[in-house]
Amino acid sequence: MKPFALLSVTDKSGLLDFARGLVRRGYEILSTGGTGKFLADNDVDYTGVSYYTGMPEILGGRVKTLHPKVHGGILARHESPEDQAVLEELNIRPIRIVAVNLYPFEQTVLAGASREEIIENIDIGGPAMIRAAAKNAETVLVVVDPNDYDDVLQFLDGGLGPEFREKLRAKAFAHTAYYDSLIAQFFSGGDPFAYDTVTVGYRKSAQLRYGENPHQQACLLQSPFDRTGVAHAEPLWGKELSYNNLLDADAAWNLVCDMKALRPSLRACAIIKHSNPCGAAWCESLADAYQAAREADPISAFGGIVALSDPVDEEAAAAMTAQGNFLEVVLAPDWSEGALKVFQDRSGWGQSVRLL
Repeated sequence: MKPFALLSVTDKSGLLDFARGLVRRGYEILSTGGTGKFLADNDVDYTGVSYYTGMPEILGGRVKTLHPKVHGGILARHESPEDQAVLEELNIRPIRIVAVNLYPFEQTVLAGASREEIIENIDIGGPAMIRAAAKNAETVLVVVDPNDYDDVLQFLDGGLGPEFREKLRAKAFAHTAYYDSLIAQFFSGGDPFAYDTVTVGYRKSAQLRYGENPHQQACLLQSPFDRTGVAHAEPLWGKELSYNNLLDADAAWNLVCDMKALRPSLRACAIIKHSNPCGAAWCESLADAYQAAREADPISAFGGIVALSDPVDEEAAAAMTAQGNFLEVVLAPDWSEGALKVFQDRSGWGQSVRLL
């Protein structure tokens, strides 16, 4: 009897090639309604979970896979004669691969959906299957990321070592932990410190050039529910950011935002180096604000990080790129095409300065 590969996914990218690859390698596909229909519409045979368990999906689809024939097949240990005897006695088939990704809770919240719709996008059966498969990773391959499909097929062909199972296990538990952390964050009103246990979910958005010192590694993490601040700034030009670049850029941005709030009719500029302000000014134009901020301490401003309160125009760009200046990062709410071109056409450091 062929082993089952259970496929139940929201993100169907790469699924057809993966499913066909599993079939070629001797697996029978077990699937839920939406995923099964997608497979059938593309000529991939499958066995429906409801047909296999003898139980229909109930409560509007809230209960699909929470059944002993599913979880028994996932949790049974291949090396345990006792477990295998139970499977045979209860006519439960082993499930050797579990490929699951979850209802889009994060995307539903960000789309501004109603509370009722958000609650309906809290996945129950998916995390249960992922955790069961991860617990039994010595027997079951658990796949939560479509980017791993090719590696799973390679593993089945003997191309990867046994440590691959452990990698998938760790990734699966990280996946469900992140998912649950967002749900908790949503219902706690966005306060990660509302309870004695603190779990905060972040996405890795970039590998940074280095940490606080060149021998240290660092990455940028983003909170999915807070899209403000430097962490979510769009890079427009220049080299990759380092940890120190981000630290100084964040300080500069916070300062210039405070300045703009105090005198909203004026343009503001703040220059930061090593987390310390070395110049800040208000003026009628951004170009004048930059010049005034720089003149507060021209030596410290050399190689500094500049934050501007308003969209950058060509005049301000020309002031910043003038002979004798050198800047690491410039960030602003927006940039004109002409202002970007002024930096892009500047030789030397103009080719590497980070524009955000």
